[in-house]
Amino acid sequence: MAQNLLEQLRKFTVVVADTGDIEAMEKFRPQDATTNPSLITTAAQMPQYQPIVDGVLKDARKELGEGGSDQSVANLAFQRLAIAFGKKILAIVPGRVSTEVDARLSYDTAATIEQAHSIIAQYDASGIGRDRILVKIASTWEGIRAAEVLEKEGIHCNLTLLFGLHQAIAAADAGVTLVSPFVGRILDWYKKDTGKDYQGADDPGVQSVTKIYNYYKKFGYKTVVMGASFRNIGEITELAGSDLLTISPQLLGELDSTVGDLPRKLDPHAAKNLDIEKLSIDHDTFVKMHAADRMATDKLAEGIKGFSEALEKLENLLAKRLSELEAVAAK
Repeated sequence: MAQNLLEQLRKFTVVVADTGDIEAMEKFRPQDATTNPSLITTAAQMPQYQPIVDGVLKDARKELGEGGSDQSVANLAFQRLAIAFGKKILAIVPGRVSTEVDARLSYDTAATIEQAHSIIAQYDASGIGRDRILVKIASTWEGIRAAEVLEKEGIHCNLTLLFGLHQAIAAADAGVTLVSPFVGRILDWYKKDTGKDYQGADDPGVQSVTKIYNYYKKFGYKTVVMGASFRNIGEITELAGSDLLTISPQLLGELDSTVGDLPRKLDPHAAKNLDIEKLSIDHDTFVKMHAADRMATDKLAEGIKGFSEALEKLENLLAKRLSELEAVAAK
């Protein structure tokens, strides 16, 4: 009997759910799950998750007391909300969940480390070990340096918003556990820049992840590659064999309902035989390569801005909900 694409993909790639929707995870049963500020904001507005949101808000108010402003309570609550969703997710998936550091701290190494410690402490307090958590950090030079410190402390990191080989090499040299190169966002940039459409192996996002994967396997890095941000299942099938792929519920559904042959495209043994130049990425080289890569420059800045705006939207939603809860309680 012919297998669907999702069943075949799972034979050589760890499938991760890219969502904050608990029900979607229960349906597809991925190994791991990733979230980001946009996904958490979306999930927080779903009626079925209102009790989680309300519980986090009440706890934040209790912690800060009546003197805390609605905005300060909302700020604390958004940090706790990602953990609350993370704990729910870990009750479903057997592997790890990625929880993201505030994107507004992306260029502040010390603040990123401090918030990562807070994330881990909250999971620790719930009896959830570090082996099940990936702290998600933007792939700025400052973020990579924070991840280097955290990894030495035994805190595993997921370097996100990764668009260029320079970011990937710097992250691997820093000893990070996992990187998340963004396939679809790279495709978006090239389509807009050139006016052309791209399919299959010609997709610039597919080519970027393939290059990173082959570089890591060629030179024996322990850092693993998790392709992210997909626009269609063609991008996913071209990256079959990647260490991990984080996929939205919609595309998981398409893979699950599509029957066909899925050959492995990425292979560590094949990568060993490729002729690839080893690069050394210090700060100046990173800055120079980043400036020379218009796509990476644009998409990193855009990604940080987008995630920061999602956090601000979430804080405003939480502040509004807090006012509603306290108005009801006052009656």
